[in-house]
Amino acid sequence: MKVLVTGGAGFIGSHLMRYLLENGYDAVALDNLTVGSRENLLPDMELIEADVLSDRLTGIVAQGRYDAIVHLAAQTMVNTSMDMPRFDAEQNIAGTINVMEAARDANVERVILASTAAAYGDVLETELPIKETHKRAPMSFYGLSKSVAEQYLDMYHKSFGIDYIVLRFANVYGERQGNGGEGGVISIFCNALAGGNDITIFGDGEQTRDFIYAGDIASGIAASLSAKPKAANVAYNLSTQTETSLRELVSVLGNIKGSPIIPKYGPERPGDIYKSMLSNGRAKRGLGWRPMMPLEEGLRRTYEYFKGITD
Repeated sequence: MKVLVTGGAGFIGSHLMRYLLENGYDAVALDNLTVGSRENLLPDMELIEADVLSDRLTGIVAQGRYDAIVHLAAQTMVNTSMDMPRFDAEQNIAGTINVMEAARDANVERVILASTAAAYGDVLETELPIKETHKRAPMSFYGLSKSVAEQYLDMYHKSFGIDYIVLRFANVYGERQGNGGEGGVISIFCNALAGGNDITIFGDGEQTRDFIYAGDIASGIAASLSAKPKAANVAYNLSTQTETSLRELVSVLGNIKGSPIIPKYGPERPGDIYKSMLSNGRAKRGLGWRPMMPLEEGLRRTYEYFKGITD
């Protein structure tokens, strides 16, 4: 199977490219390199430098004769979406439409969209873990733009027959992550600690996230690419279905670092969700997928990565 990965030189994209190539896929990365980096990819990985909003995209997809597109390229920062809603919509909605138009013109069989837990918004603790059927009520423009992008894929399927799978990621972390996105708190903490600096928790520290390692996300995307047609045209959560508070996260990082960490505290940030944990039962049943990386081991790998680039 030949696969185009938009945002392929980014954090999740670089994990996915490694996974696909190791498992026999013919994978090509497409990235504008504003956030992603050529250094995130291995030397023998093919990279097309282009933007998903570019008029060139249709020709690139047609020329490549791809069987599937994994659409990871996006604006993923909640605070950026709140400061610049138009920019967020251009990247996440218009960018997705451009990808779908290219897929339509080139008869691409399936498109995988990276979506987000932010599409659900804040939910009551009694409603955790959040299932895919839960009402979407985003609290940020980021969550809104991703939710709208999902609807575009569904309409393209109904109108033009393009198969799709939406993957709503929990809070992704791992090596090569930048200081942004939903799982960015881990990269921010690890980068600071590796450099001997203090860390700051915004809020009371009791807010929770469902942290999932990027390698597990990569295997979930691959499962979506190979899923049978009856499993397509639906949304799946990719998560650990485990709630971890920021205080607990700091405690585990302290164990890894070998000394207690005393964080500073700042005010809550607008648009941030307080409690989050996603159900992964549908992905286990429909995709035959399950997360494999324990949190402490994933955090250890991430911390050692940042320690290595800081030293």
